[in-house]
Amino acid sequence: MEIGVIGAGTMGSGIAQVAAQSGHKVWLFDTNQAALEKASASLDKIMARLVEKGKMSREEAAIVIARINHCTDYQSFSKCGLVIEAIIENLEIKKKVFIALENEVSDTCILASNTSSLSIASIAASCNKPERVVGIHFFNPAPLMPLVEIVPAVQTTDTNLKQAKDLIDSWKKVTVVTKDTPGFIVNRVARPFYGEAIRMYEEGIADMATIDWAMKEIGGFRMGPFELMDYIGNDINYTVTETVWTAFYYDPRYKPSFTQKRMMEAGYLGRKTGRGYYDYTEGAQNPEPDKNQVVGEAIVWRILIMLINEAADALHLNIASAQDIDLAMTKGVNYPKGLLKWADEKGIQNVLDGLDKLYLAYHEERYRASVLLRQKAAFEQKFYS
Repeated sequence: MEIGVIGAGTMGSGIAQVAAQSGHKVWLFDTNQAALEKASASLDKIMARLVEKGKMSREEAAIVIARINHCTDYQSFSKCGLVIEAIIENLEIKKKVFIALENEVSDTCILASNTSSLSIASIAASCNKPERVVGIHFFNPAPLMPLVEIVPAVQTTDTNLKQAKDLIDSWKKVTVVTKDTPGFIVNRVARPFYGEAIRMYEEGIADMATIDWAMKEIGGFRMGPFELMDYIGNDINYTVTETVWTAFYYDPRYKPSFTQKRMMEAGYLGRKTGRGYYDYTEGAQNPEPDKNQVVGEAIVWRILIMLINEAADALHLNIASAQDIDLAMTKGVNYPKGLLKWADEKGIQNVLDGLDKLYLAYHEERYRASVLLRQKAAFEQKFYS
């Protein structure tokens, strides 16, 4: 099967590499010739690195490179069985792409969007055959991150969903199926990891370095919230938060912070600009954490119960299965444990008590506990038997 990829940026070129390494002839489209040339040069470097590390031979690397063809028109997609769009997160632009795309592909070609938070149903509605549209959300960098969220729209047929999932499974990716709701699984459930960390910083409970230290050393997370926001980019992280908040009709649980907005407005975007929550310029001295165990444990507990609450609510609303929610968070954002499994270990009643304590203190809807947590606690049940 031939695969089409629209957008030669980091994500698009990464998806093209994954498909090519899985044996497919790939058409990588972009209107910008310079972007295609940059993607080609980047792929050459990546393949050379894999050869140096002994992960593939020179011959195998050359074959992968040869499978990726560049194009600047959609006519090259005429024989593709799947085309994945990986362009800017703008719904109207994506719709225009899908309308134009449908005129050039076969009737059996599946059309997919790599959007991280936009409505698949809305994208599908722009097409004459909306039943073949599906969300296929890779995580960055696509060749290294194992998770892919498969998102059927209300219009997507079971046959097309299965075909898309089976294909991505064959690329040796870990797939989870999620309902078409804002943020899907990962970008919805992960919001408190950033939002609650910023809230504690704003309240003066701890500084950024201390919160990051606690989440890594006590919580077992690979990166602290502020480190991770700097890595992702404060512009990208803020935009996702604002998109999810708006899409959920301004639910207070997802409310963005002025702290991050000001960082974005100042151009302090993180590693890519040399300055974010931390200073990345050469010789810069960043603050040391206050390694107070009691404070550290309180930080971890507050963020953890907020994350568990989001995971429980996603399960309550049938966004995905318990297994897929936990799999998404461990494989998509490298959490040390699945959040629902973590809740079972910590005790659901303890989690509920922690949330109720926060709600009592703040009287904010941000801290309202999921009804599923109340039900599980009342009947002394666990998420996993």
